[in-house]
Amino acid sequence: MSGVNKTMVTEFILLGFSNLAQFQLLFFVVLLLLYMVTLLGNILIILITTVDPALHSPMYFFLRNLSLLEICLTLVVVPQLLSNLLAEKKSISFLGCMAQMFFSFSFGTVECFLLAAMAYDRYVAICNPLRYTNIMNRRVCIQVMVALWLSGIPVGTVQITLLFSLPFCGPNEVNHFFCDGPPLLELVCADTSLFETYVLTGTVIGIMCPFVLILVSYACILHTVLKMKSAAGRHKAFSTCSSHLIVVTLLYGTGILAYLQPKSDYFPDIKKFLALSYTVITPTLNPIIYSLRNREMKESLWRTLRRKTAKTPSFITHVLL
Repeated sequence: MSGVNKTMVTEFILLGFSNLAQFQLLFFVVLLLLYMVTLLGNILIILITTVDPALHSPMYFFLRNLSLLEICLTLVVVPQLLSNLLAEKKSISFLGCMAQMFFSFSFGTVECFLLAAMAYDRYVAICNPLRYTNIMNRRVCIQVMVALWLSGIPVGTVQITLLFSLPFCGPNEVNHFFCDGPPLLELVCADTSLFETYVLTGTVIGIMCPFVLILVSYACILHTVLKMKSAAGRHKAFSTCSSHLIVVTLLYGTGILAYLQPKSDYFPDIKKFLALSYTVITPTLNPIIYSLRNREMKESLWRTLRRKTAKTPSFITHVLL
């Protein structure tokens, strides 16, 4: 079996939700609406945090990058999913599968570390406010973001190099809606122990290490907040962290369940719905969470709308005259 040429498989069939054929059209409509909300919501956050000088702080700099990251992640997965929901042949080329897996793992790694950076930003703002502007200056923030965006490249590269160097002898049906490690591993006709060891190591580094950093940051924040004598101060501190905590809970709750379950307990249907959560639902909810629960974001949005509304009549009058 190990001597079989892997080029026997030139494309993969993404089964997706084919076992729920009667709901394919409904899935398509719902996912398309969610995808549009994701794009519009995250683009709106990027625009508002860019044009409003009041939001030119490290917290909103990281939020802007999170929104850009969510757009990139959904672009990798959702268009293919929408296409396959309507197509008779739900195929993806061998190279296309490699590219999708590379970018999904790369962006996923970047998102985990970005959430850790956002937690550290909140830690400095609350626990060391007098030195906040010196520690989290513009130069440091840019350097951190460049490092974060680059961090996903080695993870994705090693992931696809190890997996796609293994022989795929057929069948070529992937029981998932995008190219992911565990379902592709089921199609390999060789010893996969090296790849599984890497996946475990990469998961610990890419998912659990940022998670530990987040927990440590919030433990320090909680300790500082509980020592505050002012109830208003405690409320303000918690309110600046609540949106981030909700996003972390959504992402890590589904991510840990999806990637840290034992292989013997792997249930493809459950994995697919968990994957829907962190590839579709969470990117849709992020802009809603950050805009509805953030007073500065809401005020900035209304200021921008008022400015645009005020300029519109004068523009129309100028055109007419």
